[in-house]
Amino acid sequence: MVQRVAVIGAGPSGLTSVKACLDEGMEPTCFESSDDMGGLWKFKEVSEPNRASIYRSLTINIWKEMMCYSDFPIPADYPNYMHHSKILKYFRSYAEHFKLLPYIRFQTSVKRVTQRPDFSRTGQWEVVTENKDGLEEKHVFDAVICCSGHFNYPNLPLKDFPGIESFEGKYFHSWDYKGPEDMHGKRVVVIGIGNSGGDIAVEGSRVAEQVYLSTRSGAWVIRQVSDNGLPVDRFNTRFVHVMFRLLPMSVLNWLGEKKLNAMYDHAMYGLKPKHRLFSQIPVINDDLPFKILSGSVLIKPNVKEIRGSTVVFNDGSAAENVDLIVFATGYNYDFPYLPNNVMYKSGHRVGLYKHVFPPVLEHPTLAIVGFIHSDGAIMPQAEMQARFVTRVFKGHKKLPSSQAMIKAVEKDTKNIERNYVVSRLTPLQVDFVEYMDDLAKDINVRPSLLWLFLTDFPLFRRVFWGPVTAYQYRLMGPGKWDGARRAIFTQFDRMYQPLRARQLGPHESSTAGRLIKWSLMIMAGGSAVYYIQVHNPTILPTLMSKLHPQTV
Repeated sequence: MVQRVAVIGAGPSGLTSVKACLDEGMEPTCFESSDDMGGLWKFKEVSEPNRASIYRSLTINIWKEMMCYSDFPIPADYPNYMHHSKILKYFRSYAEHFKLLPYIRFQTSVKRVTQRPDFSRTGQWEVVTENKDGLEEKHVFDAVICCSGHFNYPNLPLKDFPGIESFEGKYFHSWDYKGPEDMHGKRVVVIGIGNSGGDIAVEGSRVAEQVYLSTRSGAWVIRQVSDNGLPVDRFNTRFVHVMFRLLPMSVLNWLGEKKLNAMYDHAMYGLKPKHRLFSQIPVINDDLPFKILSGSVLIKPNVKEIRGSTVVFNDGSAAENVDLIVFATGYNYDFPYLPNNVMYKSGHRVGLYKHVFPPVLEHPTLAIVGFIHSDGAIMPQAEMQARFVTRVFKGHKKLPSSQAMIKAVEKDTKNIERNYVVSRLTPLQVDFVEYMDDLAKDINVRPSLLWLFLTDFPLFRRVFWGPVTAYQYRLMGPGKWDGARRAIFTQFDRMYQPLRARQLGPHESSTAGRLIKWSLMIMAGGSAVYYIQVHNPTILPTLMSKLHPQTV
């Protein structure tokens, strides 16, 4: 029986894993190598080796209602898209509210995690840690949850850029970027058009003489501010998810690309990628199109070679007198404290059952939480993974055999490679709603739409037509939260509140607006009556006869 659990890392995945252990009555010990919680979201002026790093201006590109934990809504007065300092403040509030701090040992790094000699009988692990003074300590745990993230090891492929050794300026990875101070009046080349590359190009263009943004394959770029000024995430609904299951992907790609090109033609802007819209997570950047339109950012193809201070691109064009190159070229992932034999390799990726459990272990007492890539935020996904893991640890959920799990992993790999553009650096992608529902079904917390339709139609409307926020997974089953229904009903109140900094008078609808509304209602009613009369001509006369009393 699992009781003592080691949690490695006190970032967003580690915090919710500690809470999940406590919810199931287990005893977690969380080892955090730094002096504070937050992981990626803890900003430091100087990047620390083997740790995630962010820049000073970073603001999350996920709407606050879609990124919060399922039983702890983000305060209503927080902005809809939050600066990293607000996110860290939210994590601290979460840890304090659920009393997680006593279970975290800061400035303690994990050096090794190995199976105990009697693992085949006990499933236990030996964990070796090192404190800030360099003293090592050995611990024995019944289970281990790894939450160390996958943005710790920058990928700097200098061998792919002939002549880099001749470059006369300065170059570094986006992992080292903190702000545009070194770009004032400079000519800058940013290599890579992911979210970081786009952000750095935009921010640098405000002070640089010229910024070139080099991309190997292009990207679809979407805005955070969507129709009617609403957060774009608000439209990630179950209804939309049903449409994705019913309509051909070619039709969905055509509709989505048409919508994006109506805002700015990706071919005209030099952004159009080789892949279709839903084959890869798009770049989210509201400012990049204007920076391209104003000429402060020039989109260029991949770099062919570097000659001194000249950067030559694949199309033969060149950027001369370049002072600075920023490599926004992604990250390698690794779990250096784990033995090699506990991991299963599948294609480009580490093969994990449900993207959580290594399928080759005799006992399911090792789990990876937060090692996921999707169109949603990591916080609710890591939380769902942690809930799944702790249910397995406690014996409430039994995993299939090793052979069955390996078969499932290989099937996942084939599905990912068929549906998405993947590579060594981005080997994993899942659909947010589909993945959340899959795990939720395993732990009996997936909301039953039919039950809600029959018993609570107002809630059904918000669950089906509204955004798929994590509160939906606290409506029923293990871990049910009494505040989940209210959180769903008030999620748009929390969206609007930070926007109401300027008080306006009450809005009154115009006479024309009321006439249009009533006209549409009458037309809809008339259409319904006509449809019924055409398809069932006896229904209306029967109803009318029942409404009028019979005369003798």
